Amino acid sequence: MADMKQNLTCRQALSSAFQALSDEAVKAGWSEGDVALALAELAEERVIELTAKVITEGFIQPQFAAGGRRS
Repeated sequence: MADMKQNLTCRQALSSAFQALSDEAVKAGWSEGDVALALAELAEERVIELTAKVITEGFIQPQFAAGGRRS
């Protein structure tokens, strides 16, 4: 499981870019609800892709193994 502090740090680093992307989509005419749902679906697809990679290739990035520590 990923380290909770590392996850929080990553979320903080992505937060402003994520908000800017959301704001741009709303300015382009999409509703906030549509934008939020689309972003959530895109994130879910990415998680599925990474999970499939782990299953098919036996690939686990070091930050996902042993709470962010190399074992």
